Amino acid sequence: MQSPKHFFLFINFFCFSFFLDAQSNFTLSQALQSARLNNLFLKTEHFNINLAQSNIITARLRPNPILNNQTLQLIRPSLYPANTDFLSGRNRQTWWQLTKPMQLPLQRQYKIELANQNLKATEKNYVETERNLFVLVAEKWLEVWTAQKQLDIIAVARQNLDSLVLINRLRLKNQVITQTDLFRTELLASKYELQYRTARQEVSNRQKELRFLMGVTDSVAIDLNENFSPKVILNMDSLLNQAVQNRSDVQAIQAGISVANSNINLQKSLAIPQPEIGVIFNPQNGIPYLGFYGTIKLPFFDRNQGQINQAFVLKTQSEQQLLAVRTQIETEITTAFNRYQLQRQNVQQFETILTQSRTILDNVQYAYLRGGTTIIDFLEAQRSWLETQQQYYDALQSYRQSYIQLLYSTGLINQLAQ
Repeated sequence: MQSPKHFFLFINFFCFSFFLDAQSNFTLSQALQSARLNNLFLKTEHFNINLAQSNIITARLRPNPILNNQTLQLIRPSLYPANTDFLSGRNRQTWWQLTKPMQLPLQRQYKIELANQNLKATEKNYVETERNLFVLVAEKWLEVWTAQKQLDIIAVARQNLDSLVLINRLRLKNQVITQTDLFRTELLASKYELQYRTARQEVSNRQKELRFLMGVTDSVAIDLNENFSPKVILNMDSLLNQAVQNRSDVQAIQAGISVANSNINLQKSLAIPQPEIGVIFNPQNGIPYLGFYGTIKLPFFDRNQGQINQAFVLKTQSEQQLLAVRTQIETEITTAFNRYQLQRQNVQQFETILTQSRTILDNVQYAYLRGGTTIIDFLEAQRSWLETQQQYYDALQSYRQSYIQLLYSTGLINQLAQ
């Protein structure tokens, strides 16, 4: 009777194991790729490209013809011609006018050119939006990684204290230690238990925030073995040149300057009045007339001076913005590069400290279990080891964060999402 039960337990265990294996751990690059495809705000921003494409269609359209009708009816019957009534065409004057605004060739050309330049600028702004999103995703990914590492080291410390509590209870029973030593051990173990619960909740919170930025609905786990070794040549001069030429905000401003130039050409062309021509069919009291219609505004006062001036101002503004951003890029990259170099040195120095901290803990634990030292020395060594581990991962987080900021400042972070 137990066989079916064991069989179903085996099937459930197998399915659960398969689910765990199927749940992929996201590397940083994979997290950025997911955000690029699924982030809700990025999807919303993408509609701006569709709107810009629609403006190109509008720019290519030609003006519609205009049909105009005017009808005048004689309303005094005493004035009707003989043998006519109200419905007679001899008592009515009708005006049919069919005209079409004549868009000048340059005006249509510049409208299309402006719409195309606006599309390019919108696409560059979208890439800049991606860059700003990617740095948020990368930093959140790093927060998950740090929180998970903090949870792991607290779990190790908690496990060590739990084992020591069991040992000290047996030693107290054998009257090897005092009750105070046991209480001190249990107290620290309880503190580690509280820290462990807090750290576990912190991991869960950061994972949910990362999941939202990635635009996925399933649970998110990250690859803790992610290697943050630089994939680019970290030379400040080359990074600066690359950023000035290729960073998305620079390209967006340059596209804005092209838009301004196209707008200047369009506004200048609009200073020339647009004629409207057509034909007129005008039956008057039963007598048909056919004529020509033409009209044009006389540019005595309004020659589109305001819009032309505004177009020049927008171009000057974009050029000034480009100069400001290029200066800002130099400051950002210099600061990010120096911070990266410093944090990398800090992490390298911590490797020796970690080894010494682990050695001290092992030696003190060995001596304590053999009665060579007090519980106070051991607990102090345990706290020192945990603090050193936490400080190491804080330093490692700062190092990796400085690397992310360097990628963001240079615009190279977009390449990780490709």
